[in-house]
Amino acid sequence: MEDRQQEKTTCDILPNLLSSFVDTFVDFSVSGLFLPRQNSQTTISNSSNLHKTYYPPPDRLIAIGDLHGDLEKSKQALRLAGLIDRNDCWSGGSTTVVQIGDVLDRGGEELKILYFLEKLKRQAVKSGGQLITMNGNHEIMNVEGDFRYVTREGLEEFSNWAYWYSAGNKMKSLCDGLEKPKDPFLGIPSSFLGMPDELHPAIRARIAALQPNGPIARRFLSNNLTALVVGESVFVHGGLLESHVSYGLEKINEEVRNWINGLMGGSAPRFCRGRNAVVWLRKFSDEVAQNCDCSLLEHVLDTIPGVKRMIMGHTIQKIGINGVCDDRAIRIDVGMSEGCGNGLPQVLEINKNSEIRVLPLKPMYQNNHKAFMDADGMKGPDFLTQDHRPKQVEVKA
Repeated sequence: MEDRQQEKTTCDILPNLLSSFVDTFVDFSVSGLFLPRQNSQTTISNSSNLHKTYYPPPDRLIAIGDLHGDLEKSKQALRLAGLIDRNDCWSGGSTTVVQIGDVLDRGGEELKILYFLEKLKRQAVKSGGQLITMNGNHEIMNVEGDFRYVTREGLEEFSNWAYWYSAGNKMKSLCDGLEKPKDPFLGIPSSFLGMPDELHPAIRARIAALQPNGPIARRFLSNNLTALVVGESVFVHGGLLESHVSYGLEKINEEVRNWINGLMGGSAPRFCRGRNAVVWLRKFSDEVAQNCDCSLLEHVLDTIPGVKRMIMGHTIQKIGINGVCDDRAIRIDVGMSEGCGNGLPQVLEINKNSEIRVLPLKPMYQNNHKAFMDADGMKGPDFLTQDHRPKQVEVKA
């Protein structure tokens, strides 16, 4: 009797084991990484932390700008801050890391970066650290089906994903104990007016993956935040206005998450659309310091208790990471992606005493876009007030 019960229990869990194996196989085929599905209890525990909007100040905080489909530059930025080792595994200990958004578009390794960041998130938690990812305007655009900045290589990567994802679903459909997988391609056109015929399958794959409740959108992007407060810093891809704060940062995060999960229709929430949207605003990120509205910024920051500065990406800073408005606006998008400026990676570091420094990638020489690091970062004023940089743009220690 006991043997029969054990046999029944084994048979009951076989379908789920098969599903997990297939998912892991697909992940490896797409990204080269093994990312076993987490059990439901772990997922519930992690989701409560993933969706927090407010965090206390950590001992060490690192902020990383736009990555735009460049996996190698992404790894260089992480290494610059000592966050990954030679094997590309988490080595940041209890560090809190914020990636400000715009992983998608302009490069051909978007999925590989999403998978890589997910791997690091899991490893960071085990070491007492955390990696928080955010939505940029390019995540919002892609979920809406706006592919203006997609590269041919990016389309090919999603075409490869579609092949393996469909193969995985076919494997699962052969198992009687599994629910029939949902077809993410259902209802998506097979051709697209004005686009070369050879690109139609790849465009269809990208729509299927990234549409609201699409497999990639749901798995990766739905866990992104759109506004975030860590200690004395508020993070946002474009910028915040008083109207955004009064609407509620937690509410903004919840509504964007619900939209990406397919619970709110096809169009992005209103505060993600238009030039004054949280992911599009440029009032505080103009490269010319005098064009930044410091008075408006001060009013916005005064509405968020305990916050002294706004940290944002979105607008490429050719001079590197810098601060304006008495360092109350810090801009960290250095255009590091090869497809979007090909700048040298830099990251922002804030320690527990609220001291800020920029960790630059200072090449001794460069060859074929490979940079060689000087391990020493330079504190704000010493680094940002060199002769070739505008005197009014400083980040003070």
